[in-house]
Amino acid sequence: MNRRQAVRATLTAATAASVFRAGLRVARAQQPTGTATANTLYLNPGAGADANSGSKDSPLRTLAEAARRVNQSTGSGPMTIILSEGIYAVGETTLLKPEQRAFTKTDRLTIRAEVLPDDPEWHTGRMPTLIHTMPLSPTWNGRPDPLGGAADGMLIETSHVSILGLKILGLPVVESPRPGLIKRLYAISRLRRDLEDLEIAQCIFAGDEVTNPNHVAVIAHGSGINVHHCIFRGLKISVVFWTPGSSGHAMTNCLCHDLYGSGVWTASIASDFVYRNNIVNNCNYVWTAQGGSSALADAGGRGGGQSASAPAQQAPVEYRVLGSYFANNRRLAGSGTGARLEFKDIDASFLKLTDTTTVQQAVEFERDSTKADYLHPVAGSDAAKVGAGVFTKPRPQ
Repeated sequence: MNRRQAVRATLTAATAASVFRAGLRVARAQQPTGTATANTLYLNPGAGADANSGSKDSPLRTLAEAARRVNQSTGSGPMTIILSEGIYAVGETTLLKPEQRAFTKTDRLTIRAEVLPDDPEWHTGRMPTLIHTMPLSPTWNGRPDPLGGAADGMLIETSHVSILGLKILGLPVVESPRPGLIKRLYAISRLRRDLEDLEIAQCIFAGDEVTNPNHVAVIAHGSGINVHHCIFRGLKISVVFWTPGSSGHAMTNCLCHDLYGSGVWTASIASDFVYRNNIVNNCNYVWTAQGGSSALADAGGRGGGQSASAPAQQAPVEYRVLGSYFANNRRLAGSGTGARLEFKDIDASFLKLTDTTTVQQAVEFERDSTKADYLHPVAGSDAAKVGAGVFTKPRPQ
């Protein structure tokens, strides 16, 4: 058994259980019973087995198996994958590609924690925790990878998807390094430009460039990418909005801390991008702006059948920045391309700051893990007033 297999075997033995609570949307608020239903699958990393039915009393073990059952499903209506608390060793890409079932804005595919952060009984220890142990693929996005390989944690090939309340960690480094190797995890990927409506909410993405790199939390083509109430710590990039000219995107109430790339990456998406109530602290850049032609060249691979043309203008698209807090970052804006740190400083005048604070003093975070607001700005601070973090409503006192 090699070291990666040993890590995987150890992690899959971890176990815990919890109580199902209602989610954010009407579809999530429907309480499934303990018996199996065609549209609800339960996971438990310790008590589950992939040969089980997937009911609450007979849960599956892996997210990949749940995805296979979604992909094999037929008919209509929403589907929900519910993860109990515990540690999930992700040994293969979770491919979500149903071919005989179409979801809608109201009848969604939802992947969610059993207990969400707004539940009074929640704490960070109750979050399902995904640790990625899969080998690196020699290809990424449909073509050979020049940097030694990459991995997709979840690869989404359908519209109308919500991912809620998960803690997603990087790739443990156990191999000997090689010259030019950049170990890259793309935790959540959507690589087709013809897709729409992807929601990522109340999740924590964490990593470390040296020990467990988490290269990009969310990289997504298409329209309607809505990332809100998430925490990003120690990654290279939080979210890459990757299709030039695409619209309907939002990033709100998110907290980006210690990112060695940037707090957000926009590839000439439309100016209707809603960027509001975010905190970016101690990062290399607050914002990376990539030109449309450069983004299309980088994307390569699969295009999903929808032609996308780069915007004609060379200057960065202008965006409004509302009610946000930028603290102790090296620079406000840069440009970049590719997986290496090929950034350069640029004029940040394309960012129109409104009610946004820019300071040199770093944000102070709650370090007591027994408190509900662990990893959030300390209560009462100016940064805490922004409302960034995993809670969509005030915590009960």
